[in-house]
Amino acid sequence: MPSPIRILTAVPICDGHDSAINTINLEFIRHGIEVIYLGYHRSVGDIVRAAIQEDVGAIGISSYNGGHVEFFAEVVDLLRKRGAGDIKVFGGGGGTITHDDVTAMRRKGVDQIFFAGTALSEMAGYVREHYGRPRKKRSPSKLRDIALARELTEVEDSYASRKRSTSNAQRPTSNGKMRNPQSAIRNPTVIGLTGPGGAGKTTLIDELVLRYLSSQAKGRIAILSHDPSVIGEGALLGDRATMINSQDDRVFMRSMATRGQAGGLSPATHDCLALLAQSDFDYVIIETVGTGQEAMPFQKTGIVDLTVLVMNPDYGSRLQLQKIVMLDLADIVVVNKSDLQRARTAHPRTDAVDADPLAPCRPDETVRAGKAVRAGRPRSAGRVVKADGSGRAGGAVTAGRADVADGGAAVVDADSDDERRQDIQAPTS
Repeated sequence: MPSPIRILTAVPICDGHDSAINTINLEFIRHGIEVIYLGYHRSVGDIVRAAIQEDVGAIGISSYNGGHVEFFAEVVDLLRKRGAGDIKVFGGGGGTITHDDVTAMRRKGVDQIFFAGTALSEMAGYVREHYGRPRKKRSPSKLRDIALARELTEVEDSYASRKRSTSNAQRPTSNGKMRNPQSAIRNPTVIGLTGPGGAGKTTLIDELVLRYLSSQAKGRIAILSHDPSVIGEGALLGDRATMINSQDDRVFMRSMATRGQAGGLSPATHDCLALLAQSDFDYVIIETVGTGQEAMPFQKTGIVDLTVLVMNPDYGSRLQLQKIVMLDLADIVVVNKSDLQRARTAHPRTDAVDADPLAPCRPDETVRAGKAVRAGRPRSAGRVVKADGSGRAGGAVTAGRADVADGGAAVVDADSDDERRQDIQAPTS
C-alpha cells in the first residue's frame, strides 16, 4: 500500500480567517490525505521550517487579508534557498485574489490558486493527482533538518509498504533504551507524555520547550507528536497549531499519524526514535494521541526514560479514576487546567489513588505538590503536581534533569510574562 499524501496547510501572518481552511482540511482527510495543520497567523519562516521538518509534498495556504502575491512568493523563495524546492505551494483566498494576481503568483513559482466557488472535491482531486505521485530520487542533503526529515519519511514509508525499516538507526539495547553509537554525541533524554484528549498535552509540551530554550543558550530538542488516523481515510495532524514557543530553529518537530495502530503511537515510532537518538538532541519528547483508561503506550516498548500522564480535573467519579492504568505506571502525573472547579478535589484524589488505589480519600485532603517527583521511580506516592503555580490554567511542570534529579519540581505560571518560577522541594524526611 502506498504511503498517504502528506501536505502542510496554514494561514499567513496577520490573518485570522481559519474557517475556510478548517473545512478544506476535513475534505482532504476524507480523500485519504494526511494534513499537518500549522494554524493561523504564521510567518513565512514558520511555514517553511514546518514543511521541511514534516517533509511534505506541498504547502496549502489560505489567504484572505491581502498581501498574497508577496507572501506566497516569499514562501517559494525561502523553500528554494533552504534546499527544499521540491516542496510545492498552492492555495486560495476567495475573492481577495484576482486573476491578474494568479498570473503574477504563477510566474513566481506558485503551483495553483483556487478561486471562490471551487468544489472541495476538485481541490482534493488536484492534490491527489499532483502531489500523490512517488517522488523522484532526491540527492542527499547536507542540511541536518532536511536530511533527518527525509530519513524519517523513509522509515514511515517502509512500514506503509509493509517492510521493516532498513535504516542505519541504532536498535534498542538489552534494557530497551535507544543508545547513540556516536560517542561524541550525548544520548537524549526521552520523555513520553500521554493522557486523554483535551487534557493539554501539547500546550504543556510547548511550555516545557519554552523553559528549555530560555535556560539553555545552545542545544536542541525534538518532538514526535501523534494524532489518530481516520479509519480508511487520512489524518488531521494538528498539534503544531497550538504550538507557539516551539516555532524555533532549535526545535525539530515531526507529526505522525497512527495509520491503523492502536495504543497511541505509530507503527514507525520505534524506528523514528532510533534515528533521533543519532542526532544531537538533548531531549526527545513523544506525545501520544488522546488515550483511554487501559492505554499503556510506553510500557511494552520501554522506549522512554520518563513517563508523564497529563490529566484534567474532569475525570468523573473516583471510581473512574481508579480504572486509569497509567495512573499507576506514570513517573509524573500532571493535573492540568488546575483553575477548574474540580481541581481542589482532583489533586488529593489523584495522589491517593496513585499511592493506593483502594485507600479512602477525603475531598478536603491537601497534597504538597512535587514532594516525590523522581524520574524512574514507579508507584511513588506524591508524584502528583499541579500544572500551574498560581491557580491559573496553562502552567507547566519542568521535567529537566536538574529539576527531577533532586526530587523536586518547578511549577511555572504560563500566563506570566516575566516567567516567574516557584520551586517546590522534596521533603527531607
